[in-house]
Amino acid sequence: MRQPTPHGALRRLDVLVGAWDMWADGRSVGPVRTEFAWLEGGAFLAQRVDVTADSALPGPWEAAAPFPTVSLTGYDDTTDDFTTLYADGRGVGRVYRTSLSDGVWTQRRAAPGFHQRFNATFSDGGDTVAGGWERSKDGELWKPDFDVTYTRVGTSPRA
Repeated sequence: MRQPTPHGALRRLDVLVGAWDMWADGRSVGPVRTEFAWLEGGAFLAQRVDVTADSALPGPWEAAAPFPTVSLTGYDDTTDDFTTLYADGRGVGRVYRTSLSDGVWTQRRAAPGFHQRFNATFSDGGDTVAGGWERSKDGELWKPDFDVTYTRVGTSPRA
């Protein structure tokens, strides 16, 4: 079967492709393996996240861990927006607006009663990403949820 032709704007996400170890809550959670890979000839970027035998999930994380998770990011050429569809091991499904520009990765979600936003910055030549998630009931008063650090451990071939 033939593959779709990916829009050139998707190349902005190339910096994510590969394997990463994710740490959260001041490195008390992790490492959690995170892998980004192109699907359908580069038309979508898949993110898969799961614990390994080396992962630590203390306290509240152990009771409510979302793992495994999968996200698919695609591009809308009429709005110049990325959209990320998220699903996890708890049966949660969400939609985020995503951007990656000038070394800053963001995700946003506005939903009645539970808004979320993620901001992270690339460093170390693109091999470290550090940031955090925030949450809000009304989209105006924001509270920190948890910090996240990704450290690159390898690369994945382009699909």
